[in-house]
Amino acid sequence: MKQQQYNTALYMRLSRDDELEGESASISTQKQILRDYANEQGFLVVNEYVEMKIA
Repeated sequence: MKQQQYNTALYMRLSRDDELEGESASISTQKQILRDYANEQGFLVVNEYVEMKIA
């Protein structure tokens, strides 16, 4: 039986605590966690979004 593959995008958001540091350790950590999860689930990551603004 053929297993279905899902396309996904990753979304990372800058923490208010990290706003002065550019791409913070928080963003890097989020990316790694999300990439690992997507890989474990067999998801194909087709795009990544990083929101650097603080709302």
